Amino acid sequence: MSVDRVEEAESVGVSEAGVTAAAAAVTYYPIAPGVRLNVRSGPGTGYSVVRVLAEGSKVPIYCQTPGTTVAGPYGTSNIWDNIASGEYVSDSYVHTGSDGYVASRCS
Repeated sequence: MSVDRVEEAESVGVSEAGVTAAAAAVTYYPIAPGVRLNVRSGPGTGYSVVRVLAEGSKVPIYCQTPGTTVAGPYGTSNIWDNIASGEYVSDSYVHTGSDGYVASRCS
Protein backbone atom coordinates (compact mmCIF):
# COMPACT_ATOMS: atom_id res chain seq x y z
CA MET A 1 0.00 0.00 0.00
CA SER A 2 1.37 3.40 -0.96
CA VAL A 3 2.02 6.03 1.64
CA ASP A 4 -0.21 8.34 -0.37
CA ARG A 5 -3.32 6.23 0.16
CA VAL A 6 -4.99 6.90 3.48
CA GLU A 7 -7.70 4.97 5.25
CA GLU A 8 -8.85 7.76 7.52
CA ALA A 9 -8.41 11.48 7.19
CA GLU A 10 -10.43 14.61 6.81
CA SER A 11 -11.52 14.87 3.20
CA VAL A 12 -11.47 18.17 1.40
CA GLY A 13 -12.70 18.58 -2.18
CA VAL A 14 -11.03 20.58 -4.90
CA SER A 15 -12.08 24.23 -4.85
CA GLU A 16 -12.75 25.96 -8.14
CA ALA A 17 -13.14 29.43 -6.62
CA GLY A 18 -11.05 32.09 -8.25
CA VAL A 19 -10.35 30.15 -11.43
CA THR A 20 -9.22 32.52 -14.17
CA ALA A 21 -10.33 32.28 -17.79
CA ALA A 22 -6.93 30.83 -18.76
CA ALA A 23 -7.11 28.19 -16.03
CA ALA A 24 -10.63 27.26 -17.09
CA ALA A 25 -9.10 25.50 -20.12
CA VAL A 26 -7.25 23.05 -17.85
CA THR A 27 -8.45 19.43 -18.03
CA TYR A 28 -9.65 17.72 -14.84
CA TYR A 29 -8.60 14.11 -14.27
CA PRO A 30 -10.19 11.57 -11.86
CA ILE A 31 -8.21 10.06 -9.00
CA ALA A 32 -8.28 6.28 -8.58
CA PRO A 33 -11.61 4.85 -7.38
CA GLY A 34 -11.88 4.21 -3.64
CA VAL A 35 -8.82 6.35 -2.85
CA ARG A 36 -8.57 9.28 -0.47
CA LEU A 37 -5.43 10.91 -1.77
CA ASN A 38 -2.84 12.92 0.14
CA VAL A 39 -2.03 16.30 -1.38
CA ARG A 40 1.53 17.30 -0.53
CA SER A 41 3.37 20.62 -0.39
CA GLY A 42 6.00 19.40 -2.88
CA PRO A 43 6.66 16.60 -5.37
CA GLY A 44 7.45 13.74 -3.02
CA THR A 45 6.39 11.67 -0.05
CA GLY A 46 8.85 13.56 2.15
CA TYR A 47 6.79 16.74 1.83
CA SER A 48 4.03 17.52 4.32
CA VAL A 49 0.39 16.63 3.65
CA VAL A 50 -1.59 19.85 3.15
CA ARG A 51 -5.00 18.24 2.62
CA VAL A 52 -6.67 14.99 1.57
CA LEU A 53 -8.82 14.58 -1.53
CA ALA A 54 -12.12 12.77 -1.10
CA GLU A 55 -12.93 9.59 -3.00
CA GLY A 56 -14.24 10.43 -6.47
CA SER A 57 -12.36 13.74 -6.72
CA LYS A 58 -11.12 15.15 -10.00
CA VAL A 59 -8.01 17.32 -10.18
CA PRO A 60 -6.63 19.84 -12.65
CA ILE A 61 -3.02 19.38 -13.73
CA TYR A 62 -1.33 22.75 -14.23
CA CYS A 63 2.15 21.29 -14.69
CA GLN A 64 4.12 18.14 -13.84
CA THR A 65 7.53 17.54 -12.29
CA PRO A 66 9.70 14.58 -11.30
CA GLY A 67 9.88 13.60 -7.63
CA THR A 68 9.65 10.56 -5.36
CA THR A 69 8.77 7.34 -7.19
CA VAL A 70 5.38 6.01 -6.03
CA ALA A 71 3.54 2.78 -6.89
CA GLY A 72 -0.21 3.23 -7.26
CA PRO A 73 -3.27 1.94 -9.10
CA TYR A 74 -2.05 3.43 -12.39
CA GLY A 75 1.50 2.07 -12.22
CA THR A 76 4.77 3.19 -10.72
CA SER A 77 5.86 6.73 -11.53
CA ASN A 78 8.09 9.55 -10.38
CA ILE A 79 5.78 12.13 -12.00
CA TRP A 80 4.00 14.52 -9.64
CA ASP A 81 1.03 16.65 -10.70
CA ASN A 82 0.75 20.26 -9.58
CA ILE A 83 -2.98 20.70 -8.83
CA ALA A 84 -2.84 24.14 -7.17
CA SER A 85 -0.21 26.55 -5.89
CA GLY A 86 2.06 24.50 -3.62
CA GLU A 87 -0.07 21.34 -3.97
CA TYR A 88 1.09 18.09 -5.58
CA VAL A 89 -0.25 14.55 -5.98
CA SER A 90 1.47 11.46 -7.33
CA ASP A 91 0.53 10.84 -10.96
CA SER A 92 0.31 7.11 -10.19
CA TYR A 93 -3.05 7.86 -8.51
CA VAL A 94 -4.45 10.09 -11.28
CA HIS A 95 -6.09 8.59 -14.38
CA THR A 96 -4.53 10.61 -17.19
CA GLY A 97 -4.58 7.81 -19.78
CA SER A 98 -0.80 8.07 -20.15
CA ASP A 99 2.33 6.73 -18.47
CA GLY A 100 4.14 9.95 -19.33
CA TYR A 101 3.71 13.68 -19.06
CA VAL A 102 0.33 15.13 -20.11
CA ALA A 103 1.13 18.73 -19.11
CA SER A 104 4.16 20.98 -19.33
CA ARG A 105 6.97 20.62 -16.82
CA CYS A 106 6.77 22.89 -13.78
CA SER A 107 9.34 25.66 -13.85
